[in-house]
Amino acid sequence: MTEERYLKRTIIKEELTSGFLQEERTARVYLPPGYQELLSYPVVYCQDGEDFFNFGRIATIANQLILDEDIEPFIIVGADVDKRKRTSEYSPDGERFADYVRFFAEELVPYMEAKYPIRSSGAERILAGDSLGGTVSVHIALHYPDLFRRVISLSGAFYPASQERIAAAADLSWLRMYMLVGLQETAFETDRGVFDFVDLNRKTRDLLAGRNADLHYLEKDGRHLWGFWQQQLPDALSYFLR
Repeated sequence: MTEERYLKRTIIKEELTSGFLQEERTARVYLPPGYQELLSYPVVYCQDGEDFFNFGRIATIANQLILDEDIEPFIIVGADVDKRKRTSEYSPDGERFADYVRFFAEELVPYMEAKYPIRSSGAERILAGDSLGGTVSVHIALHYPDLFRRVISLSGAFYPASQERIAAAADLSWLRMYMLVGLQETAFETDRGVFDFVDLNRKTRDLLAGRNADLHYLEKDGRHLWGFWQQQLPDALSYFLR
């Protein structure tokens, strides 16, 4: 296989109107090699869609996994976000959070499943996100456990408001998570101050484990950057798709 073959990707931009968010939203859809409408496919839904495609190179990684690693072909849906509204939408104490969660589950998912042959089983939908994107992915699953049971969290920004919501759940035995944090993320500056992401993730891991969530938890050398997360994406995707 050559790099050129990996780069032959089919990516479609979709525009949909959200009644909950009262605006147009863009999503990027990756279709796997050999895509056929008569088949059906697992799906990975990504927060920060533009970043996952541009900086995470998720479409190229997907091609590599499918063409070389015998991973079943899958579809990727990346939901773009306006960075100016990102914290408001992704953080559970944000003004637009409730509307964003409803948009994702009640508008984006039905739109994509009506247009593409995506399997409608919670076991074959995966949510993926980095930092606050990892946080909101967990909360979407908590709000809609029938839709989502699998989450990839890359350096999740599990601030106290997130931990409180997780702590309020009685039983999370239905939830499977791939959690990763970089060991050099101990003093990362955010729009809310400086946080130790290793500590945030360890505490959240313990909260999830205490509620019987199925966890694959990793700490590796790395910083709060796409260069780190991109390297980990193949293993994260393979964990659920192999």
